[in-house]
Amino acid sequence: MGGNLTWQAVRAEAIRRIREREWMPGSRIPDEAELAAELGCARATVNRALRDLAAEGYLERRRKGGTRVPETPVRKATFEIAVIRQDVEARGHRHGYRLLGDETGAAPDEIASALGLPKGTPLRHVRALHLADDAPFCLEIRWLNPELVPPERAVFDALSANEWLLRNLAYSAGSFGFSARTADAELAALMACPEGAALLAMDRTTFMDAVPITAATLIYREGYRLATTM
Repeated sequence: MGGNLTWQAVRAEAIRRIREREWMPGSRIPDEAELAAELGCARATVNRALRDLAAEGYLERRRKGGTRVPETPVRKATFEIAVIRQDVEARGHRHGYRLLGDETGAAPDEIASALGLPKGTPLRHVRALHLADDAPFCLEIRWLNPELVPPERAVFDALSANEWLLRNLAYSAGSFGFSARTADAELAALMACPEGAALLAMDRTTFMDAVPITAATLIYREGYRLATTM
């Protein structure tokens, strides 16, 4: 190797060494400067390749602890945030939308904590119901950063917050959580399901760098099936 080596080529060489056990599970790999000298490229090129491999779970990078091959590698999946309207239409249904509420108020403690904000931070609270052929499909409950999504700029009477955000703001990080939500009387009435039904709920936060964008809970109709690919 040598010459004008790209970070992709360095990445490919690192994967080869991992797969062929030149770098054994649990072992520390050479540092960036040593690899750059060996491969005949810039240290920044090596850094870019190793950061990419760490993001995918091939390597573990520890501050002051060097870079190691994990003993039990965990591959990291990319999860795409869906437009709910498109999800409905892809299932062969007609999408409908109903805004249930839009006001600004103090965020609950658990929401403020999830977004890394002080307790009581004012956030925009939006609730909306998505329909499939006029039947409840998804309840969208969302807390929004009003500095990024002010009411005068983002109006959700006809376009959902879900779709507006994906059209207008680029997120760089976030988190997902899935659970079964037991329908109480209010939720059962909204989702047209029996009280006590178990509904799939997705809790999600998204950030633009370190700036919080939104904390959302999406609650889907009874029997909803989520499918993705690896």
